[in-house]
Parts: sequence; structure tokens; C-alpha cells
Amino acid sequence: MNPMAASFRRISTLAVAWRATWMGEAAAAALGALTVLAFAPYGFYPAAILGLTGLLWLIGPLSWRRAAWRGLLFGLCEFLCGVHWIYISLHDMGGVPPLAAGLMVLVLVCIMGLYSAAACGFAAAWSADGRWRVWLLFPAAWTFFEWMRGWFLTGFPWLNLAYSQVDSALSGYAPYLAGFGVSFCVVLSGGLLLAALQAGSWRKAALPAAAFAALWLAGFGLGALRWTHPAGPPLSVSLIQGDVPQDQKWEPSAFEPTLKLYRKLTDANWSSKLIVWPEAAVPAYQDEVQIEYLDPLEQDARKQGSDILLGVPTYDGENYYNSVISLGASDGTYDKRHLVPFGENFEFLPLWVKHLLRDMDLPYSSFSPGAAEQKLLVAAGYPVGTSICYEDAYGSEIMRALPQAAFLVNVSNDGWFGDSIALPQHLEIARLRAIEAGRWLLRTTNTGITAIVDDRGRVQGTAPTDQVYVLKGEVQPLAGATPVSLWGDLPAVGGSSLVLVFFGWRRRRRRQP
Repeated sequence: MNPMAASFRRISTLAVAWRATWMGEAAAAALGALTVLAFAPYGFYPAAILGLTGLLWLIGPLSWRRAAWRGLLFGLCEFLCGVHWIYISLHDMGGVPPLAAGLMVLVLVCIMGLYSAAACGFAAAWSADGRWRVWLLFPAAWTFFEWMRGWFLTGFPWLNLAYSQVDSALSGYAPYLAGFGVSFCVVLSGGLLLAALQAGSWRKAALPAAAFAALWLAGFGLGALRWTHPAGPPLSVSLIQGDVPQDQKWEPSAFEPTLKLYRKLTDANWSSKLIVWPEAAVPAYQDEVQIEYLDPLEQDARKQGSDILLGVPTYDGENYYNSVISLGASDGTYDKRHLVPFGENFEFLPLWVKHLLRDMDLPYSSFSPGAAEQKLLVAAGYPVGTSICYEDAYGSEIMRALPQAAFLVNVSNDGWFGDSIALPQHLEIARLRAIEAGRWLLRTTNTGITAIVDDRGRVQGTAPTDQVYVLKGEVQPLAGATPVSLWGDLPAVGGSSLVLVFFGWRRRRRRQP
């Protein structure tokens, strides 16, 4: 044996020895934290694959209980490092007391860790065969529980592995298998990499290495295919970023200056066919400003040949909604369907937390969800797939508008996040939605990041954060349907579910006498 091979074997022996000790737990926690580097603003997408490779290796020889424990530590540290900004939303912006805000973040992080714990526990319990665990069971388990995380207790799909891959070849799977399919490919990549490293010889490593290469080359090739085509000429657009400080937005003294600011910026951009204001740009209910403010604005829009989409709270006599309305040639209203946990939706929270948040009288805290099926807004002559803030984290919500929508519009107020990593993370999420849908996306925010994204998820323009700014550009209306817009999450989630059912059945059959 040559010296290099001997050294490698000694290192491997030492690594296997400490894997069984408490150092394995420490390594799982560290890998969870390092996985955050795959997401914006860091953008080192291989970190997600390397993190899952390491996690798979760490749970390899363990009982399901200890594997689940290490999965929990991985998830805890991943979300603690990746969504710590929720504390800013609750305490700095929402006024929730520090201890309560910290406890709420901790509760959320613990719940998120349970999903990776479940994936690791099932993978360890249902397959003693490392090959099947790597190739099929662990990717399916991770995908299934990531999907569950997106809807259980209203869902929190932030940091789904797919979002980390918007700039990698794996994003080519998004129009076919949705974000969950991309996540499956991330976990599978990690497993194949581990299989190649553990093969023991070049000959045995050839198959997983070839599968890894094929997976990535296929993603690159699929991403080059186009499922949509122009539905008309490009439209000129102006995205207005008002940069109204979050702590002043709902103050009575800011009401008139805010309305004047948006009117001034709009009057300077009537040359655009479409003008978009951010979420809740008008700090009052629609009926309170309809006659004196919105009606004259709409009259001017019609005279100028422009349409406006703007965020404004609405009231229908019984319920309050977070809405977007269309002013100009076509009138319409979209009411936000998927409300934000902790901010707009308290129903899944413990009773003491509900009372605390309601006592704080947070803006948005009394909103009701809009109807599941709503007529698409029409702007600049085209139907628009509209979403508000957090809704773009749910691919199934965006797909409701397809294939009718010619482009997507997301309005948001990310001022709730301060100057944190949540801003680029949210833009990254929006970029994946554009890839899935095969549509351009206009994203208008109060403080940033306002952006124009094309149908390949490429950012065509952004506004500087924390500045009053008008982002001018063009959007290309498109027609046609990507496969995901027709069958949604079914292939990835349904396939993963069937894999889990099969392995569960096989385990039960083997245990029967």
C-alpha cells in the first residue's frame, strides 16, 4: 500500500471512530449551520449537497433514534442560522417583548428541526441497505417531509433545498418536478457523492459517479428547453419602492406624506404601460381613500394609457383583507390567500401567544384569508398571476394562475425583516417561482429587494435597498404551460410518498414471522 493510501485509510478509521461519539452530534449541528451558505446572500450552492452528504454519513450506522437526534440537531442549527431574522420582525418591528420574541423563534426552530429529524429517523429505520438509503429512501423521505413542512400548521417552506439551487444546473428540473423535485435531486446528489467516496475502489465508485454526472447534465439540458412563447410585445414597467420606514408606516403623521410620495412617483412615470406599488402601499383601507385619492388616480391612469397595481387593505363589511387592486382599463381585486404565521395568522399558536400578539395590536394581525379561487387581475391588457409577500414561497399557490397568466407580480413589504438576510432569501424564492412557471416576474417591495426577473430566474434589474426608487424596465408577456403548471407537485411529492409506502411495507413484511 502506498503512503497516500495508507494515510487516507488511517484518517478514515479515525473519522469512523469519532462518528460514534458525541462529536458526531457536534458535526451534525455544524453541517446544518454550514448548509445555510447555500442560500442567498451567500449563494454557495454546493454547500447544500455537501451538508446532506455529511449528514447521510453521520447517520449511516446508527439506530433510528440516534439518527433522528442528529437530524434534529442539523435542522435546529440550519434554521437558527437561516431564519434568525424572525426575531427582528417580532421584536424590532412588531414590538413583541424580547423574551417572548426569542421564545417564539425558538419554538419555530424546534418545529422545523423535527422535519429533518423525521427524514433521518425513517431513513435509518426502514433501510439497513446503505445503497437503497442513498439512492431512494433518504431523498424521498426528505422531500416528503419538506412538502409537509409547507402546509402543516399553515406551513413554513423557507429554506427548502430547492431555493439554494436557482443558479445551479439542478434548477433545470424545476419546470418539470417543481421545487420539491429539485430538493429530491439535491439530496440524491449528496447520497451519490457519499456512495462514490465510500466505494473503496475506482471501479465501485464508477456507477454513483456516473449517476451524479448524469443527474447534473440532464438538469442542464432540461433547463435549456422552453415551454413558453411570447404572447405579445414587451411592456414597459415602473416598480415603485416607497421606502417608508416600518416604524412610521402606520403612524397618522405619515399618512399624507406617504400618499403624496406614491402619487408623485407615479405621475413621473406615466410613460410606462404598467406601474406597480408594493404591499399595503396605501396605509388605510380602500373605502377610506377611494373617492379623494384612488378615483382621481384611476382617472389619470386611463387618460395616460397606463394601468396600476397597488397594495391596499380592504374591507367587505365582515372581513378585512390584505389586497392588491387594479386601477386603469380593468378593475379588479386580489385578496391574499395564505397568511403569514405569527404576523397574520395566529390560529395554530398556543393560547398565551395568541393573546400576546393580539394585545400588541400589530398591523395586518386581523386579516382574513381570501377565497381559494379568485379571478385573475388584468393589467396592461394581460391576466396577471398576483401574490402578496410570503405567498410566493408556496409554488402551488402561484400555479393557480397558470397557464392563463402572462406574467407574475409579487408585492411585498420586506421592511418587516430589517436589513437582514431575509431580503435576498425572499428574492431567491421568487426566482424559483419564475423558473417553475416559465414566466417573467415583477417584484415590488417597500424597502427592497425590488426586482425584475425573467422566465429563467435571471435578475434583469434591481433597486437599491432602503432608498426611494423607481425601477424601470420591461416585462415580456408569455403564453404556454410548463409541465409543473399542469401537474404541480404531484410527481415529486406523489413519487416520494409511494417510495415511503413501499419501504414501510417492506419493513413490516420482514418483521412478520
